[in-house]
Amino acid sequence: MIKKRTFAAVGTGSRIPMFIYPIADTYRETCELVGMCDPSETRRAFHQHRLNELFAIGQVPTYSDFDQMLRECRPDVVIVCTPDYLHHEFIVKSLEFGADVISEKPLTTDASKCRAIFDAVKRTGRSVRTTFNLRWTPGAGKVRELIAQGTIGRVRHVDFEYQLNTSHGADYFRRWHSNKEFSGGLLVHKSTHHFDLINWWIDAIPKQVFAMGGLVFYGRKNALERGDGELTRYPRYTGMAEAKGDPFRLALDEEKDVFARGLYLNAEKETGYIRDQNVFRDGIDIEDSMSVLIKYRTGEMATYSLNAYCPNEGFRVSFSGDRGRIEYMEKYGSHILGENGEAKPDPAGHSRSLRVQKMFSEPYEVEIANVEGGHGGGDTLLREQIFSPAPPSDVLGRSAGHEQGAASMLVGAAGNLSISTGQQVQIDELLQLNPTATRLHELC
Repeated sequence: MIKKRTFAAVGTGSRIPMFIYPIADTYRETCELVGMCDPSETRRAFHQHRLNELFAIGQVPTYSDFDQMLRECRPDVVIVCTPDYLHHEFIVKSLEFGADVISEKPLTTDASKCRAIFDAVKRTGRSVRTTFNLRWTPGAGKVRELIAQGTIGRVRHVDFEYQLNTSHGADYFRRWHSNKEFSGGLLVHKSTHHFDLINWWIDAIPKQVFAMGGLVFYGRKNALERGDGELTRYPRYTGMAEAKGDPFRLALDEEKDVFARGLYLNAEKETGYIRDQNVFRDGIDIEDSMSVLIKYRTGEMATYSLNAYCPNEGFRVSFSGDRGRIEYMEKYGSHILGENGEAKPDPAGHSRSLRVQKMFSEPYEVEIANVEGGHGGGDTLLREQIFSPAPPSDVLGRSAGHEQGAASMLVGAAGNLSISTGQQVQIDELLQLNPTATRLHELC
């Protein structure tokens, strides 16, 4: 009989099903969820009920005290899905207990917390996996393959533009992410995905960062200056009759949204956390428009932009090499309102393209495989790598440890510092990265 690997989870918000559902279902013969920890009894009970309802796995012990969970459950692996600024605390405690760690991105929010994780890894010899699911999408993998094959020679420059629409983008300004103290701002919380992709695609280590950014759309001041003062009149959206026609409205009490009710609305009296705050309120201190310049140790340059108030959602990235160019685009959809003020699906749907043009040659399109599952199939492949007793060979080096998690997070942290000081930031002055642990050829 195969001994099951045991897993415990800390932080039971909406991200945790990504990890605990596969343990309870697809990988239940070789994996076991032995504990869940969260300060909210309501959220713990919600997930307990859902696990039983969907997978009939019986009662999983739940805790409000993380140390007690470690002592009593003795997990092989701890899954960390707490708010970003707390990641380092639970990662370090887990490593010192003797468990390996799976951490949601970003690894943490600043260099000092990152250093604590590095020290704990070195001290304990345990491992930390950072879950960059976008690495596992078919399109991202094909881009990495083309670059690694030398299709356009050596990459010299990368341009990456990401657009968040007024549904998804606005959501970061309704919740705890709108405080930089908790999330590190979008350059850390969201852009860590994109910085990681650039680092991984071109197999390079970031060296210097210069950034600019500001809060130019969300927040009360911006709404008043545009003449949208009516959108600032209520502190939140749920239960506010006058907010019904607001295009930025999020209603936690809608019957269709089981998670919004179970994890947030029903827990408000217990936690005090309001999940649907008005995006045009005072107190938001993160940027919604950002531009970043990155220089790599090996000479490559990258430009990056993120805007969180666009009509459409998606990205465009191009790679200029000394023998050609690659252009990769994905569009996810728009935030469209019907006549009744309710959101409706984007008729254009999802589209993507991958185009290669070598020097002095005609361009050609590269086919991207379709894989079922969240994040374009990336979630399915990532979970297979994490939970399968015999995962497929990771020939593209997509698995990311603490070094790779740090390399992307530090670009965002350096960007935040550059925005606040107006100066270029040297990443090695924040934290020394280990080149051999970040280079793809060392991982394969």
